[in-house]
Amino acid sequence: MKRIVLTGGGTAGHVTPNLALLPLLQERGYDVHYIGSKNGIEKQLALVAGIPYNGISSGKFRRYFDLKNFTDPFRVIKGFGQAKKLLRELQPDVIFSKGGFVTVPVIFAAKRLKIPVIIHESDMTPGLANKLSVSSASKICCNFPETVELLPTGKAVVTGCPIREELLSGSRLKALETTGFSPDKPVLLVIGGSLGSVSVNTAVRKALSQLLTQFQIIHICGKKNLAENLMDQPGYLQYEYVSSPLKDFFALADVAISRAGANAICELLALRKPNLLIPLSAAASRGDQLLNAASFEKQGFSAVLQEEDLTTESLIQTVSEVYQNRTAYQDRMSRSPLVNAVGTIVDMIDEICERSGCV
Repeated sequence: MKRIVLTGGGTAGHVTPNLALLPLLQERGYDVHYIGSKNGIEKQLALVAGIPYNGISSGKFRRYFDLKNFTDPFRVIKGFGQAKKLLRELQPDVIFSKGGFVTVPVIFAAKRLKIPVIIHESDMTPGLANKLSVSSASKICCNFPETVELLPTGKAVVTGCPIREELLSGSRLKALETTGFSPDKPVLLVIGGSLGSVSVNTAVRKALSQLLTQFQIIHICGKKNLAENLMDQPGYLQYEYVSSPLKDFFALADVAISRAGANAICELLALRKPNLLIPLSAAASRGDQLLNAASFEKQGFSAVLQEEDLTTESLIQTVSEVYQNRTAYQDRMSRSPLVNAVGTIVDMIDEICERSGCV
């Protein structure tokens, strides 16, 4: 049996794409194991998915001053030793890394043991962990054509981001039953990320009365971000977080408002949902969402509204324009070669395995 080790952690965005590969990997006969941090979110998600899990010591590489900068290198060195021992025991044929600081010792250990590694970089510009790992990788999967130019020649391949198969199986009818919405009025889905977005939530609620004249609204606003005074507002439903019903809400949605995290926008692309992206500003991030959004806008998949330009008027106008032009957005998204990332990446894993001599 072919054996693969998945690694990635720190945030759900570094784990869920790994898990999206799981059904097809198992279908093709892979024995799948996971290496992550001792107590990170990846441990819980991998165990729920039924993957054997191994935790190692990990540290964070910071670009700013922190006392932990003096101790974390020792955690990374310890993690390297633990990863090397685990890889010798597991003897995987290939490693797939989705990023996050826990992957660095795993990838360095794999290089020492001559185990081929495939890295996935979600954002337009590689994060620090992936920058450190690029030289050890056989191939680097990317979401954006622009990323290829930033990586070593011959290593980078535009694949898109693997998304969970379950998201493709949503039921519009089931969502109508869950929400009680009318089938005759369009639905706007607002997604602010797992923690929500204060600026997006505030803008949507300020524009709510006008938006509700055109749309019914499902608002996933993040933990502790519910507006108590709007709980009984007709045509408007709020959720802190949505798990299983999310696929049905996607099926029901005619248009979406979202942040521009790589996983979120790739889900919108795969589901062909016309969307307005409101990227996190450079002041609150390293600027990756701004670049992600700019690329999707350039390719004709999304409209973009910068956070500093976000007003009640601009939000209403832009969402209305996206809805009116929804067919054109859907046509462009349907022509994208990035909508079957799972198949493309697993084919690449097969190719690396065959090249390495495993059957």
